[in-house]
Amino acid sequence: MSSLELATRLARTTLELCRIPSPITHEGPIADHVERWALQHFKRDEVFRVGHTLLLGHLEDSRPTVALIGHLDTVPAHPSDQGREPRIEGERIFGLGASDMKGGLAVMMALAEDLRRDTLPVNLAFLFYEREEGAYAESGLIPLFAQRPDLARVKFGIAMEPTDSVVQVGCVGSMQVTVRFTGRSAHSARPWQGENAIHKAGPFLTELLGRQRVEVDVAGFPFYEVINATLAKGGRARNVIPEAFELNLNYRFAPGKSIEQAKEDVRALVAGRAEVEFTDASPSGPVAAGNPLFKKLLALTALPAASKQAWTDVARFGEWGVDAVNYGPGETAQAHQANESAPIPPLAVAYEKLAAFLQGAG
Repeated sequence: MSSLELATRLARTTLELCRIPSPITHEGPIADHVERWALQHFKRDEVFRVGHTLLLGHLEDSRPTVALIGHLDTVPAHPSDQGREPRIEGERIFGLGASDMKGGLAVMMALAEDLRRDTLPVNLAFLFYEREEGAYAESGLIPLFAQRPDLARVKFGIAMEPTDSVVQVGCVGSMQVTVRFTGRSAHSARPWQGENAIHKAGPFLTELLGRQRVEVDVAGFPFYEVINATLAKGGRARNVIPEAFELNLNYRFAPGKSIEQAKEDVRALVAGRAEVEFTDASPSGPVAAGNPLFKKLLALTALPAASKQAWTDVARFGEWGVDAVNYGPGETAQAHQANESAPIPPLAVAYEKLAAFLQGAG
């Protein structure tokens, strides 16, 4: 099969998947679709399902296990996408999830169909899961791991996130923090009788405005620590001095820093000027630079490697002691966008690169 024929096949599969809406918490139909497909290409005892999450293949094998990992869900549709049908125009696929990450799912499915898993130098497993786009504690991977702790046997995982066809290592941790400034209400004509909570936040916001990113080198890969105010809420009437003002801070921190250390960073930044409430935290993901299968992936494919300046489930697998990287055909700039799209040629490139790795990794 030529690269053009392969790309056309993969584009059709991606389009088919995009035509199955799967916004987070509504993954049932696409999980059913993948399960029906899986039962045509795997033995019945190789198909394991928990909720809307599927593990395909066996993990008990003398060969090192490599897992290809993809989430079934997308973010909710953008209002402007209402009425738009998934479609192919020229060399691009348009549809919610095209880049993040139904193109990656299509590549996984084609590899499962084509490769003789029993003859590979590695034991190959596939993981399709729900609820990646939500809170850390609500992922479909959690109930799966509870029932299948043998997932810790995986020696190397590849999360098929959109990476612009670059192998992205590790990932930054992510923390959401409510910072609450308090004052005292008064009539806005007599502000001296109160204390303006929004004004009290001014110096803190000025510090955030001038704050530079902090570069952290991890195994030769640069990661950037950043803190940003992403939401603000305060005031109850136009003629009332506000007695409360809240900011949501999002802190992205480098691999190697624990959640507790990240919390201390936030407390030091606020320095007692406001109440601090940590509302959500996802750990950073380790850089698998020393993993022999990671080294073989780069050697066999000549793919470039870079740091992952975002959060992915590479971090979750790291918590389970499993080395993983991000690599997929989608475009990072298209993830979560209105009228999302993905280029078609990289689908074939991702397939060919992964096939070369899986067939030559012995």
